[in-house]
Amino acid sequence: MFKRDDSNHQETVTVTLDGKTQNLQSGVSVAAALLGDGHLISRISPSSHKPCAPHCLMGVCFECLMEINGVQQQACAVEIAEGMNIKRRLSGSNGDE
Repeated sequence: MFKRDDSNHQETVTVTLDGKTQNLQSGVSVAAALLGDGHLISRISPSSHKPCAPHCLMGVCFECLMEINGVQQQACAVEIAEGMNIKRRLSGSNGDE
């Protein structure tokens, strides 16, 4: 469903995603950059233990909640920047990955 438009050269930033270095598109939200790179799962729901993905992309649903530079934030509301440290909650526990 989500595909990156590689028809023109896009600027990228280097971030750390779940402990691994990634180059992602700049000038977009964290959620959009991750979706564009194929990272569809944003977290595991603490109640249902099922994978979640960004849904509304406008700050209403909280499905894109991630730890960004040490702070729990909605990834759709934060513009991606060079050197960010992003941690998704993929374990379904308390978030300690």
